Amino acid sequence: MPEKIFVFDTTLRDGEQSAGVAFTPQEKLEIARQLEKLGVDVIEAGFPCSTPGDLDAVKTIAREVRGATICALARAVQTDVDTAWEAVREAADPRIHVFINSSDIQMAHQLHKDREQVLTQAEAMVRHAAKYTSNVEFSPMDATRSDPRFIFSIVERCIEAGATTINIPDSVGYAIPEELGALFRAIFENVPNIHKARVSFHGQNDLGLCTANTLTAIQNGARQVEVTVNGIGERAGNTSLEEVVMAIKTRKDFFGFETGINTREIYRASKLVEAYSGMPIQWNKAIVGKNAFRHGSGIHQDGILKLRETWEIMDPTEIGIPQGTQLVLGKLSGRHAFKVHMQELGYELTEEELSRVFGAFKELADKKVEVDDRDLEAIVNANLHGVEDAAWRLDMVQVSAGDHATPTATLRLVDPEGNIRTDAATGDGPVDAVYRAMNRITGLTPDLTEFSVKSVTEGIDAQGDVTIRIEEDGRVFTGRASDTDIIVASAKAYMNALNRMIAVTGRRGGVGANP
Repeated sequence: MPEKIFVFDTTLRDGEQSAGVAFTPQEKLEIARQLEKLGVDVIEAGFPCSTPGDLDAVKTIAREVRGATICALARAVQTDVDTAWEAVREAADPRIHVFINSSDIQMAHQLHKDREQVLTQAEAMVRHAAKYTSNVEFSPMDATRSDPRFIFSIVERCIEAGATTINIPDSVGYAIPEELGALFRAIFENVPNIHKARVSFHGQNDLGLCTANTLTAIQNGARQVEVTVNGIGERAGNTSLEEVVMAIKTRKDFFGFETGINTREIYRASKLVEAYSGMPIQWNKAIVGKNAFRHGSGIHQDGILKLRETWEIMDPTEIGIPQGTQLVLGKLSGRHAFKVHMQELGYELTEEELSRVFGAFKELADKKVEVDDRDLEAIVNANLHGVEDAAWRLDMVQVSAGDHATPTATLRLVDPEGNIRTDAATGDGPVDAVYRAMNRITGLTPDLTEFSVKSVTEGIDAQGDVTIRIEEDGRVFTGRASDTDIIVASAKAYMNALNRMIAVTGRRGGVGANP
């Protein structure tokens, strides 16, 4: 059996220290319940001495969440330790986490104490916490900038005082993996009673190295990792739970360890924390980012369609991502991915139809970052459900308008014989000017009875879908078209309606056209 790495989640404590984040007591409880489903071993529920509200929230979590150790943070101060115990005493497995500064810079400028005073204070408060529970964790804060010999001494004395977990924090994100590994090896070599405690690591991400440092700590003896969901936390954040857990799972061949995490609950936990923290996840965030399992390149999409593992080292369903792998259609997408996606949407296209629709898709993809299924439906409607052998074709539309200008439209159409015809007109608005110019060129003057426009998708680059109805001799004809430019969509829709009218009535137009 692989050795277990214990997961200590501090989303509700260090995660909440993110600037601008403040969970309500109910939100903290809901997140704690999700962490329980996720299978974390320890939930650091808060810093009870900080506010009465945090004390009450930790108490509630301790009473109601029974499937994990519930931990409360305390400075190495007696009132903090007493308050922490008050908060977690009803937990199924309570833990008190005592910390004190250990680097010379922080001892001198924050605590105004020397090393011997800090050693004495840490030892006394760990011993005090151990009177309440045998589950005591101790952290020498800023350990990676501390004198290693001082770390050896304070760790040894706190284990002797009753600490059963020793956490080595990289509190300012200063460590480089190689030197962190050396520190952990030195601790195991120089602390004679280290075997009496589980050794842990807590990383901050100031240099973007906390996941790498956490994995290095594991390789050098750490058996507990301190993490947060989405990596939220003070300044640049903490070690990301999902990154460490999935690294251990995906590279089990390399690390040889396992966790007790139910990875299928990762995505739900991520979205819950994102919603309650108000901190959006960057699109390219590993594991849980929007783009983590989305493929835009045609080469990648082709490989994924042949075998998912060609471009994915993890199965998104194992993380609980409901939509799984996504092939994002855009300007880099290839014909193969496009054809497969159209089949998934229920369109069985001939090669000629596929070529026509794929060409329209590529044209739209140059205007939009992403093309979704609603865009594709609009493309099909415009290119396959239109009039075959259309009498007239729109070649160019140009409009000038403004609050102090007369709307003017210039159009270039191709007539049934392939001749290019151009004309211009003014109107009450840009769309009216377009329609008047089209009437002048074609010589057709139906009545416009209905005009509607709606957005096909969301966003400023969305296509506008225009539907119009025209009437001639008591007969109604409908035209529809889509484009990212509403004026162009309006012109295409009117052209479509005119061609339908020509197809039914046999009128060819061109009476008033100017070659």
